Amino acid sequence: MSDGAGRREANLPANGPGTPDSRAASAGPDAPAGPRDSAASGGPSASGGPAVPGGPAFSGGPTASADPDAPGDPAPSGDPGFCGDLAADAKLLAGYAAETERRLALLPARPDRTAAEAERAEGLHEDCRAVRHAFLARHADAVYDELTAGRTLRPRLPELAAEAAVRFPGLVPDAAQLAAEGERLQAHKEGRAIDQGIFFGALLRSPTAGTHLIESMLRPAPGSAARLAEFRRTDRLELPAVLLERRGEGAYVTFRNGHCLNAEDDRLISDLETAVDVALLDDRIRVGVLRGGPVTHRRHAGRRIFSAGINLKELHAGRISFVEFLLGRELGYVNKLARGLLREGPAAAGATTAGKPWVGVVDAFAIGGGMQLLLVLDRVIAEEGAFLSLPAADEGIVPGLGNLRLTRLTGARTARQVILAGRRIRTSDPAAALLVDEVLPAAALDAAAERAVRELAGPAVAANRAMLTLAEEPLELLRGYLAEFAVVQARRIHSPDVLAKTERHQARSGRAPA
Repeated sequence: MSDGAGRREANLPANGPGTPDSRAASAGPDAPAGPRDSAASGGPSASGGPAVPGGPAFSGGPTASADPDAPGDPAPSGDPGFCGDLAADAKLLAGYAAETERRLALLPARPDRTAAEAERAEGLHEDCRAVRHAFLARHADAVYDELTAGRTLRPRLPELAAEAAVRFPGLVPDAAQLAAEGERLQAHKEGRAIDQGIFFGALLRSPTAGTHLIESMLRPAPGSAARLAEFRRTDRLELPAVLLERRGEGAYVTFRNGHCLNAEDDRLISDLETAVDVALLDDRIRVGVLRGGPVTHRRHAGRRIFSAGINLKELHAGRISFVEFLLGRELGYVNKLARGLLREGPAAAGATTAGKPWVGVVDAFAIGGGMQLLLVLDRVIAEEGAFLSLPAADEGIVPGLGNLRLTRLTGARTARQVILAGRRIRTSDPAAALLVDEVLPAAALDAAAERAVRELAGPAVAANRAMLTLAEEPLELLRGYLAEFAVVQARRIHSPDVLAKTERHQARSGRAPA
């Protein structure tokens, strides 16, 4: 199967259907001029790459090697001849991406590829990613303005990506590509999330688009307002993975992903954002409390646990989304815990945020994403014997914004020990005082949480915590970190070491993915 596919590709012309502007050198005087001298290079390259209207052949483009088992395509040379006009460059990008997809389709599915075919597929992907980088380097702000009607609309990450796929074909994966990707194990995916990471990284790198996008993600999620009405009637909101209850001026958010030690997955992230939205929208609430509920896992059945971090079983099965979870988590409910909700209107001087203080109650342990949450909370109460950790070195992924936030609490040396070497901080460790306000017996945690709500409910607390956030984590600092995080994390979740670790974790669990 693999040899036949490769040989069929070798018989196709370099400028076949879907190749960016096959008019090549005959494009005429009206063809857009490329950024480099193109006197004699308007036609197909010797390596079979697509022609660029008015510019040199792109040596890093999809090549038609005569040998189906030949090594990967040449390294990308950069800009394939973009002229700076958004419409013309978008057309070139669309054609280039379409040709890349045509050639990828001639190869077997990822798990069936030979080593040479896998290398070739990776080369095709990377060449097209270089073109996306070059396009966005020129047009990120213009693309964002097109997608948001001049920043008058505030789409969330999924809607923004979906609209980009329609208006700028080839820039991000389309609905069909994402649907196909969603059915595969993580190790069998084509890596479409990397293309999404390139897109969002470029938008966040822009002070204009990035700031607007961060602010947009601080608006209540769809459906939160309807849930608020229900919560006001009953003082209770039951979601599939989260329970929200009101007791006096406190909103108690309980994680209920007990089958996996309250590990984070797409469902929990979505429910947590709804619960945080409702707590922030309800003017009866002055303080929020986060706590893990009892778990059903056989080793800890009936015991409260704060969080085991990302659900590695779900990651192995390919069910941890990049946009909704890995990036949406940071721009969504975690940033709302830190900054509050966006408020716009004539009474506001532009876009402002309104937040509330938050308390964390740590039973047993807070691992990975669980520990990351503690870094934005105003008070942390932990059970005696509990521990905190960011096992990034073991999991192989970036621990969210832990790299940005941990250093200012613990100092550089301890932060490196935690993130790079996997050090656990136990409540008996002197370093725990940098991360935890109180360490108490399990029986005293409920009363301590109620006391914290009373102490943080003062009218000046919210205003002062907002000023602390402004001083500790200015929006520009957050934006710059997120721009790099989007690209790096998208690549990490498809890296060989992470895939190997999820395979080993799955094997240890003794269960096949559902």
